[in-house]
Amino acid sequence: MQAQDNIIALATPSGAGAIAVIRISGNDAIELVAPFFRSKRNKDLTKQKSHTLHLGQIAEDQRVVDEVLVSIFKGPHSYTGENTVEISCHGSPYIQQEIIQLFLRNGCRMADAGEFTLRAFLNGKMDLSQAEAVADLIASDNAASHQIAMQQMRGGFSNEIQKLREELLNFASLIELELDFAEEDVEFADRTQFKELVERIENVLKRLIDSFAVGNVIKNGIPVAIVGEPNVGKSTLLNAILNEERAIVSDIAGTTRDTIEDEIAIGGVGFRFIDTAGIRETKDVVESIGIKKTFEKIEQSQVVVYLFDSAALFNDKVDLKQVQVEIEKIKNKFPQKPLVIIANKVDLLSKEQVSTLTTEIENIHLLSAKTGQGVEELTNKLLEFVNTGALRNNETIVTNTRHYDALLKSLEEIEKVKFGLQDELSGDLLAIDIRQALYHLGEITGQISSDDLLGNIFANFCIGK
Repeated sequence: MQAQDNIIALATPSGAGAIAVIRISGNDAIELVAPFFRSKRNKDLTKQKSHTLHLGQIAEDQRVVDEVLVSIFKGPHSYTGENTVEISCHGSPYIQQEIIQLFLRNGCRMADAGEFTLRAFLNGKMDLSQAEAVADLIASDNAASHQIAMQQMRGGFSNEIQKLREELLNFASLIELELDFAEEDVEFADRTQFKELVERIENVLKRLIDSFAVGNVIKNGIPVAIVGEPNVGKSTLLNAILNEERAIVSDIAGTTRDTIEDEIAIGGVGFRFIDTAGIRETKDVVESIGIKKTFEKIEQSQVVVYLFDSAALFNDKVDLKQVQVEIEKIKNKFPQKPLVIIANKVDLLSKEQVSTLTTEIENIHLLSAKTGQGVEELTNKLLEFVNTGALRNNETIVTNTRHYDALLKSLEEIEKVKFGLQDELSGDLLAIDIRQALYHLGEITGQISSDDLLGNIFANFCIGK
């Protein structure tokens, strides 16, 4: 890893805009920019204090490239821990490239993806889990994912892991010390206290592991499949939830032949709704492929919304028992998935007919996708499937698959220690499992890391961050 050279990248999105920010980091960052910066007040950039702003021009020889605002951050009090300069220029793509090319010719190289944050990690400005939270924060597109990323970036998760690791390390040191006095048969580590610590660590690890189920869906969005027979109003419902004409709607059965997906935030949580092809017997080859995809999407979804045309029940087009059979089919085929049963087009029913529906079908939701009646109640129901209690209580929620895997391995080793204590194993055998647990906990925060691991993590960042 080249952590000593000077790197440059565009920190704002590429393309035209009002302004753009170009970031330079490295020991010589300020000295590199100074010769090409003409201050409005004839300031020498190298003599200015940290965390100051300076108005002037970026120029090469007699050619002025742009009027800019230069920000100076001197290491170690900067994002990367190194000397850093940020140039705010006009947002013309031409100007952006001219400035970047100027410094590439004069001592800088282009930053790799995530290299600014990688340097922050290498320089001790943040640990590895906090660095990963930076990428999650940039990618957050709803209130819940933003809250989790902010908590992790501020060190909430890191502090919890660090505390567990330190307590375990203290006992590990005492057990290692016992090994030095093996011939004297001395116990420095109180086994009762150690059992209590191991049980407490086990409980915390289990809680963090369990939180991944919630964290994963919050981070990636909860897929909801809208299914039912053709022409029952699935596409109309999708449009009503999204409040836009996303799917084509017509009276012709089988209009939707492929799946249509879109996302929306409900109560701060992202949901990904999937409008599927209608399920029915058909000889149409294209429609058959769409129906096959419907069942694939149900497999991938976390929640299934089954929709039927309630008005058709009372004009002899659809038999109630047929609807009940279809509901049972979905329940039997996907027993683990929450199923929401919706009677659509209830605006066309009388009070007596509505009463019949609620009596005959348990836990039914009445809705009119066309008028919007019952749509809000549906979105509230979907939100109930997400355990937002931990989120509201500001508890640590795991969203990262790498962290989840390390926690599982840590728990496995801690349980070995627990059983070893119960079986009164010798200290040398306990020490082996304790070291492994410490190793996996250290992987989360980056106290244990490799170049390959860091390369894989930061390769997923955007350039300029």
